[in-house]
Amino acid sequence: MNNLEEGVEFLPAMNSKKMEKRGPKRRVVVTVVIVVFLLISLVTGLLVWHFKYRNVAVRKVFNGHLRVLNWDFLDAYENSSSPEFIMLARKVKSTVEEIYRNHADIGPYHKETVITAFSEGSVIAYYWSEFLVPKYREESLDRAMADKQSLVQRWNPRLRNPMLKVESVVAFPADPSIAYSTRDNSCMFALHAREGEVTSFTTPGFPNSPYPNNALCYWTLRADASSIISLTFKTLELEQCTDDSDYVKVYNSLSPVEPHALVRLCGNYAPSYNLTFLSSQNVMLVTLVTNREGRFPGFKAEFFQLPKMRACGGTLKGESGTFTTPYYPAHYPPATDCVWNIEVPSKKNVKVRFNTFFVLEPGIPVSSCTKDYVQINSTRYCGERSQFVVASTTNKIEVRFHSDQSYTDTGFSAEYLSYDSSDPCPGKFTCDTGRCIDRRMHCDGWLDCVDGSDERSCTCTEQQFRCQNGWCKPKFWVCDNVNDCGDNSDELQCSCPADSFKCNNGKCVPEAQKCDGKDDCGDGSDEGSCTGQATVPCKDYTYKCRSGRCISKQNPECDGEQDCGDNSDEDNCSCGIRSYVRKSRIVGGQNSDVGEWPWQVSLHAKGQGHICGASLVSPSWLVSAAHCFLQLQGIRYSDPSLWTAYLGLTNQGNRNDANVQARKIKRIISHPYFNDYTYDYDIAVMELQTPVTFSSVVQPICLPDATHNFPVGKDLWVTGWGATAEGGSGASILQKAEIRLINQTVCNKLLTDQLTPRMMCVGILTGGVDACQGDSGGPLVSVEPSSRMFLAGVVSWGDGCAQRNKPGVYTRLTSLRAWIKEQTGL
Repeated sequence: MNNLEEGVEFLPAMNSKKMEKRGPKRRVVVTVVIVVFLLISLVTGLLVWHFKYRNVAVRKVFNGHLRVLNWDFLDAYENSSSPEFIMLARKVKSTVEEIYRNHADIGPYHKETVITAFSEGSVIAYYWSEFLVPKYREESLDRAMADKQSLVQRWNPRLRNPMLKVESVVAFPADPSIAYSTRDNSCMFALHAREGEVTSFTTPGFPNSPYPNNALCYWTLRADASSIISLTFKTLELEQCTDDSDYVKVYNSLSPVEPHALVRLCGNYAPSYNLTFLSSQNVMLVTLVTNREGRFPGFKAEFFQLPKMRACGGTLKGESGTFTTPYYPAHYPPATDCVWNIEVPSKKNVKVRFNTFFVLEPGIPVSSCTKDYVQINSTRYCGERSQFVVASTTNKIEVRFHSDQSYTDTGFSAEYLSYDSSDPCPGKFTCDTGRCIDRRMHCDGWLDCVDGSDERSCTCTEQQFRCQNGWCKPKFWVCDNVNDCGDNSDELQCSCPADSFKCNNGKCVPEAQKCDGKDDCGDGSDEGSCTGQATVPCKDYTYKCRSGRCISKQNPECDGEQDCGDNSDEDNCSCGIRSYVRKSRIVGGQNSDVGEWPWQVSLHAKGQGHICGASLVSPSWLVSAAHCFLQLQGIRYSDPSLWTAYLGLTNQGNRNDANVQARKIKRIISHPYFNDYTYDYDIAVMELQTPVTFSSVVQPICLPDATHNFPVGKDLWVTGWGATAEGGSGASILQKAEIRLINQTVCNKLLTDQLTPRMMCVGILTGGVDACQGDSGGPLVSVEPSSRMFLAGVVSWGDGCAQRNKPGVYTRLTSLRAWIKEQTGL
């Protein structure tokens, strides 16, 4: 330009190398790419989480009810097909939908509401509602549905339903097994009680065919207004209880909501078990929920109506008296409050003795008693309790009973008594709880008072051992391998040094010799309790498989585990299981439940009735005592034609019951070494003329292997129809007693060396519990850890009945197992 060159000026270089234009360094580029990728992944993940997980639709079902105040109940509302029902259901449904619409946390997610039933009061409408809600809004929906007052307050019935005045809307999340079950109208039934009549109903097909699988069945039960319902299950046999098993649930409502559930039942129950439940109003709902497995008979139930109880409790006056929870021994009704004001003469004090007490609600700790309880002097009592006493320092006491809306129990039976404060138990010892016990029980080593106050501050006698905790215990309990003191101090002086093992016979061996496959103890106890199934040399104490191999495991037979390679330890194990699982407890006494001891046999002699007991061990064989068949007063009791065996019998007065099987005897085989003076070898087997048919009340007991160990101190059960007191008459209902296996050495001291190796000593040394005349030949049963039951012994003899320090003597089955097998092949 103007012939002049444009000037260009260069900055000086830092070095002599040629400068060249370059992009960013490679690692920077890689970093940026990774960051961008992570951002894209994060955004993508958030979008996926939002749309796929956070926003995923969750199905929710609620069951509930609402009360319509300005509407009168019509009988037609009991029929869901009637025009009146349909008309009112349409109005109520519209009301519910509008209430939901007015709530931001509910309305957008509501899909369907169905009105299922109506009942009095003025009209209560029952319904279920379904929602589809995003996962992240689920908690908001739950909170909104739980706020029953807010639901009604938010609703303004300006135009749509001005005719319905709604007091409350109550809804609860449905039981999942009910919420997602198929609603099959063919399994829904509506029943109404009739005045003075009992109405029966059953599961479909009962008893000839099982109830349906994958079913949800409803029975809506109604009574007249101002009445309540009494429901009893006469027979109930369902799938055995598991988390997802079939079950029956009863509600104090026509809507299956958990806060109004009275009971959940599964498994099977003997006919005599208390399965009577009462409502607090004139409706009740019974549901049956089944899965895809199993085929079971179901239930037969009956119900009737009772007048609604106007008041519960009242004023009780006098020297003494009794009172119970409402409708005892049936389950008390829900939503019940009773107050008894008890007053005895002014110069006396009053105490209340609870003879039975069952106020238990599932999942509620007995330390809190927040739901059902008895309250006395500001203290609440709940749970299951043995007999206990609450005393007052005046002549008055107030007893309050409360049950909430849900699960109910049997309740209590109580008596109130007046006493002199200076001598509350005339002629007896007074426990700190107020209970009176015989003075001989004071400081005898046994905790006869529930709180142990009878054994505190005692001066030990020469015949007693002082425990480190201060208790006094009989000296013959020392070193018997049973922790009688509670702190084990009665066994400490008998214990072995550190790093050693104490054998059952008292011998000490080095710990290293335990489970080494050798009998270092001499009685096999160092090898018998080992885990695993090590092959060991065959000894008298080792279990021998059919193959001839001997294993170290103690009591392997029929425990549900294969211990022998040939599985012979699990052969012939269709025994020792009760069809009726014992549920919780029986109210009062020691009566046995029907089917509780299905191997128990009653032996009747011609013209004399029940004489002895026996145990069923196979379809054709019984085990009894040899002394039952001695000749007496000119009668040859060894003659089989004299006897009839009754099986499946609980009450001697019900021998003609359809479940009872009577069998004639083909032959009686008494042990040839039986000694009628010492009662050694006191055992006999009896073959039936025709085999029995196994049923829910007739089952065999397991025979133990000769090596089976029943440890000292183990609780065993004895059953029979014998005398309930020494010299008394026999019981009509089968009796049961839990007693303890006593150390053989100790027992020989008590019974002056009268025991032989074929005998075992079992009882309660304080007395009061024992077998007696008429129990002879009956079973002594051990419940093993597998829940299977084994015949440990046979009732043989004793020094009187239930006397202190005079335990009963039983024939030891394991000592005579080989002889039984020789005679019967079992």
